[in-house]
Amino acid sequence: MDRVVVVKRIAGEQGGVVTREQALSAGFSRHEIDNLLTSGRWRRLARATYAIGATGEATRVERRRRIRAAVLSLGPEAHAVLATAAELHAIAGLARTATIHVGLPGRMARPTRVRDAAVVVHQFERVAGALTSVDGIPVTVPTHTLADLVLRERRYAAVALLDSALNRMVISEDDLGAIPALLVRRRGAVHARRCLAEANGAAQSPLETRTRLRCVDGGVPPDALQVEVRDADGYLLGVGDMGWRAGRVIAEADGRDPHSAPGALFEDRRRQNRLTNAGWTVLRFTWSDTLRPDYVPHVVRQALATRTTRRS
Repeated sequence: MDRVVVVKRIAGEQGGVVTREQALSAGFSRHEIDNLLTSGRWRRLARATYAIGATGEATRVERRRRIRAAVLSLGPEAHAVLATAAELHAIAGLARTATIHVGLPGRMARPTRVRDAAVVVHQFERVAGALTSVDGIPVTVPTHTLADLVLRERRYAAVALLDSALNRMVISEDDLGAIPALLVRRRGAVHARRCLAEANGAAQSPLETRTRLRCVDGGVPPDALQVEVRDADGYLLGVGDMGWRAGRVIAEADGRDPHSAPGALFEDRRRQNRLTNAGWTVLRFTWSDTLRPDYVPHVVRQALATRTTRRS
């Protein structure tokens, strides 16, 4: 079979990425590979790992390609871990960075670097069943990914990761219950178990998690999440992110993406008007509001006090 066809087939199975070893096995010489790189027909993504074909793909496609190249470049035992594994599983809760986290067993772990983004190599010994693949990329299974992360991340990020995984059905409640066994005799286990106890799959975004935790820490925990408000005839007037039913107060966590589109803005305002007319106080919080520990609980406490005063 023609070497070009062979390499294109291999790259097609690997998201447009091929290793130098694979190209040599297909029949390309080292000189030919170097010429393809010099001419720009191939692009070096990681050590002895190249992108073949079109450039300028969507950011998500290019990011997936770089992760794949980083894992391929480190050999058959390499796999995505930690934040990179969470990214592949579509678990939200961490700030996106260019860093790619790769796991290797024992002394195989060593620092390296791809062309534009650092690759951090971690030493992990994996038991049977700890690995799966996403789009052909070896990666830790969601439960192991979360166990590794909650041991390392601070409380708000750790709980946000768990909330996201539950809400997006990446893991089930049974899976959540299996995570403590993965923490035994590991540093940070006490902190991680506390985070597990605070996880709630009703939170639809990391911002909702942060807002909820600010209220918990401020002594005004919501009594319900995804609060349905209906009129006397049972018609659904709206759903609030979190609420205090006795005080008829709802708090909304306004993330940039879900609420920034014109259609979403108009619907948010119509929904708020319906809830207000039904006798509910609607509070709205942004990410910057949650950066101050006292702000969110203070506003909620004031709203609850105002409702109490009006009723008396």
